[in-house]
Amino acid sequence: MNDITFAIVLVTGIGLISGLILAIASIVMAVPKDKKTEDIRAMLPGANCGACGFSGCDGYAKAMATGEAQPGLCTVGGASVAEKISKYLGVAVASAEPHVSVVHCLGSNDNTTTKVDYEGIKTCAAAAQIAGSPTKCSYGCIGLGDCVNACNYDALSIRNGVAMVEPKNCVACGQCVTTCPKHLLSLIPVKKQAVVICSSCDKGADVIKTCKAGCIGCMRCEKTCTHDAIHVKNFLARVDPEKCVGCGDCVSACPRHIIRLTGMSNSQ
Repeated sequence: MNDITFAIVLVTGIGLISGLILAIASIVMAVPKDKKTEDIRAMLPGANCGACGFSGCDGYAKAMATGEAQPGLCTVGGASVAEKISKYLGVAVASAEPHVSVVHCLGSNDNTTTKVDYEGIKTCAAAAQIAGSPTKCSYGCIGLGDCVNACNYDALSIRNGVAMVEPKNCVACGQCVTTCPKHLLSLIPVKKQAVVICSSCDKGADVIKTCKAGCIGCMRCEKTCTHDAIHVKNFLARVDPEKCVGCGDCVSACPRHIIRLTGMSNSQ
């Protein structure tokens, strides 16, 4: 046997022995699988969005299997998944209150103008780092579609320079909320309530100069509300969803028309 043949046989032998050792180790050291967790995991949609409050579908499935969490937190799966898992676990169906994503900005091309011609990488994250905001409103939507790209459900689009949500497609996964570098999106309950479609904390006089549809902190909404549900803080109206009854008085009182009731689109 020459040196080359010996080397080949030696390397092959080492490989076979190592493979055998690894195979035995994988059996001896294997973590036992929990059938209940696996069954529940198979019922989840697999979006791994984290909207349930856990690291992903695996984490949520394990929590339900051990009784640490209740079915119904999966916004993507909705009521059908909650019902299926509840039946499997033998517990009462508990579905979470449905939510929908909202863009807190009306800074379309018609309402505000650009302050710089941004020619860099076409993402909101990049533009926010370099230019802050291409528009005169430093709080407004950049409009390059990071939220659109993050959404797997065709629930977002850029229209006339600003992000808009299609409520019927939104599953409240929250991917758009975490993606937006300007923090303009939030998840709110679908129930009828007032929403302020603006995020500017500039003084009213400055807002008037930069956007036709920005909150000027005039406090008319606050004075009109008889439920103590809306207050102006840092020149921006803010709604307390726990107190809002969806009466719409603040909507009518707003001179800038930037308060909407849930279900109304940005264009209404």
